[in-house]
Amino acid sequence: MTVQENPKITDIGSLGKNALIQRLTEGFTAKNKSTVIGLGNDASAVGQGKTKTVVGTAMMVEGIHFDMTYTPLQHLGYKAVALAVSNIVAMNALPRQIMVSLAVSSRYSVEALDELFAGIRRFCQRYDTDLTGCDLCSSVAGLTLSVTAIGEADKARITGCGGAKVHDLLCASGDFGSAYAGLLILEREKATYKGNPQFQPDFSSHEYVLERFLKPEPRTDIVKWLADNDIVPTSMTNVADGLADAAMHLCQESHCGCEIYEERIPIDYGTSHVCSDFGTNMLPVSLALNGGMDNELLFSISQSDYEKIKACPNIAIIGHITEQNRGAIMVTPQNTAIQLKSQGRSPAETAVQ
Repeated sequence: MTVQENPKITDIGSLGKNALIQRLTEGFTAKNKSTVIGLGNDASAVGQGKTKTVVGTAMMVEGIHFDMTYTPLQHLGYKAVALAVSNIVAMNALPRQIMVSLAVSSRYSVEALDELFAGIRRFCQRYDTDLTGCDLCSSVAGLTLSVTAIGEADKARITGCGGAKVHDLLCASGDFGSAYAGLLILEREKATYKGNPQFQPDFSSHEYVLERFLKPEPRTDIVKWLADNDIVPTSMTNVADGLADAAMHLCQESHCGCEIYEERIPIDYGTSHVCSDFGTNMLPVSLALNGGMDNELLFSISQSDYEKIKACPNIAIIGHITEQNRGAIMVTPQNTAIQLKSQGRSPAETAVQ
């Protein structure tokens, strides 16, 4: 009798999110002409005619993406929608509708769900977005919230991850690492509270990083600014799991490499302040590269748009696109090239558990 060897088992945590999705969706091909942009991007673009419908999703699971110890329910509702809409924005589109699915345990009251949907309502009011569908089911434990966002954009302006060209400029909105810095503060105060229930958390001087984690905003302002200045990025992606992961994903889909200059990575003072609080071994650039949930935009543009893009105070040029064999690297101020690596999971997810 032939003894069959045990099949190789691959741990899910050994792959980054994008690599795992690519593996699971390998072999799927678009069969409908109405599918304009599909797998490999932050969202999909479908439809006939000049204006296309852009659809994206986001899911938040209690104990993985959020901890109810320090997450107000209104903030959670707002954040869940913001994450889904950020995937729409990463296609250079603007949101129009959302649909919400909720799995909830009996631990939550009707009043608690009222609070959750108050946050969703606040987002819809602020971003002129309509709630057009809602589904609800029971859960054996905790809370899971899934949001589908629907947007629209002119076909000529829709931007996926796969269009970057060698010598294009690599640009980023906002700053990086601040959301993870906010999570670190919350986790530290939670640990202290567990040891001493009489402890009163001190969040003074950390308001910015806390808001970045608890209540992120989609960068619709960047999409509008690009349109107003007649700039169409050659590629674009949402920075949800750290700058390194986003850069590698963009390079993979565009079949290119990139150079990011460490000194040009935008990092807020509040993030550096948190790193100082936690000790000399924690570097702000590490939070920027590997932290999660910043929900900023990383995109490439043609060099011909340089004069326009440098006028925007909310966009930084952090590098350029290179040949594929160079890979995705970061160049230090000492001119040392460091190969970027994607975490198996986002630290922002790991730390909550």
